[in-house]
Amino acid sequence: MDVRSSLPWALFLALSAFVNLHFVFAAETGGNATVSVLPKPGHCPRRLNVVPSHKGCECDEHCPADHKCCVFDCGAVCVPPAFTKPGVCPRRRWGFGLCAEFCSDDSDCPDDNKCCSNGCGHECMAPYTVKRGRCAPPQGTPMCAEYCYHDGQCPGEQKCCRTTCGHACSEPC
Repeated sequence: MDVRSSLPWALFLALSAFVNLHFVFAAETGGNATVSVLPKPGHCPRRLNVVPSHKGCECDEHCPADHKCCVFDCGAVCVPPAFTKPGVCPRRRWGFGLCAEFCSDDSDCPDDNKCCSNGCGHECMAPYTVKRGRCAPPQGTPMCAEYCYHDGQCPGEQKCCRTTCGHACSEPC
């Protein structure tokens, strides 16, 4: 068989394989031969506090730029995404903080601060720091005060450890 007669035959086989692959792909996707698009990075904010860029979206790809399709009381709208910063919110201090919403997501906070509950509302706070080691069991010395709330408030290698009725900085064991 010469090269000129085999070329049309090779093109016919390649076209047949492509058509067959298209039918198999369409059958596996329920007749819809479109490729799904991954969601955009970030997550939907807890509250709608910006003017939406688009209303009536069904998925992230219907939104411009990096905006995400999020559902709020007003329906599905495109809004800028929120991002969770690394770290953990510090434990709440005794009592309650201000009953106001100073932030709704970590994205609302400057630098490395996180949007944390203060017991009544939310405010930006420095994240909880965990140092190496573990705390020794509380000794019998009564220390009924909160000298620290997380390891990041303690000097050097010290950790914020439970006392008999509070917390204080001490060397890890």
